[in-house]
Amino acid sequence: MPFSHVYGAPPPELAEIAEDARQFSPLFPGADDLAALAPGQLPDLVLLAPPGVLERRFALALALRALAPGAPLRVLAPKDRGGSRLAKELAELSCPCNPSAKRHHRICDAAAQGDAQAIEKAIEAGAPRFSEELGLWTQPGVFSWDRIDPGSDLLMRHFPDFEGRGADLGCGLGLLAHAILRSPRVSELLLVDIDRRAIDCCRRNVADARAQFFWADARDFRAPPLDFVVMNPPFHDHGAESKALGLAFIDTAAALLRPGGQCCMVANRHLPYEAALAKKFRRVTPVAETAGYKIFEARK
Repeated sequence: MPFSHVYGAPPPELAEIAEDARQFSPLFPGADDLAALAPGQLPDLVLLAPPGVLERRFALALALRALAPGAPLRVLAPKDRGGSRLAKELAELSCPCNPSAKRHHRICDAAAQGDAQAIEKAIEAGAPRFSEELGLWTQPGVFSWDRIDPGSDLLMRHFPDFEGRGADLGCGLGLLAHAILRSPRVSELLLVDIDRRAIDCCRRNVADARAQFFWADARDFRAPPLDFVVMNPPFHDHGAESKALGLAFIDTAAALLRPGGQCCMVANRHLPYEAALAKKFRRVTPVAETAGYKIFEARK
């Protein structure tokens, strides 16, 4: 029988999933939240485990809490992205499994069970928390959840004085938004992120009536014409480096901006975005290049 509940996007050759399966990953806009389910509610679940330790244990614990006792659970991950630890981590939650390997993945099949105290401890360790160091609400699994990203920090230090309506594509915890909204001439800021956890934290971190929050894929996001866009695009897709994400962000920024609108972007120095920017924008100005990063200002 195919699984009717899914977390993430397991390879179809490793798990049969119903076409109308209910999604629970925070990286799928519109998905349901495992943490919001009453205990013992789910009849089955297949879970592509996240790579981060705290994030992965949090997802495993939420799954075991949400599943009915004895319900079928399949957990899998690439062996070099947490898969080799899955059986041990399930055992630490008192859920024995039948491990196997296929297509560079480790697969654990189990009948849902677990120690309630261990499950709650793992949930607490991966839950949202206020970071005194960052001065922000954060959660394991969100981009740069426990440190200030150096690329974002460099971008902030080269911000112009923004005005009008703008967007932060891939807003994360809202770090850039704080700097942007210091300008009283900014009338509206659209904060966009594909990660529900980031948007939830951002709502708590950015207490400004000019901010609007969108749990959405920036690659598909559209809005009425904007005066400015800022972005620090991701460049990894499922663990592998990919310039395609940054190129898609550039396309979105160009589509969102009015003629004469401004895009401020930071990228790792080795990523070749110059040609794409030149194709989409009337003028592209290198602003800074240091510590492995480069900043561009582009005018449409």
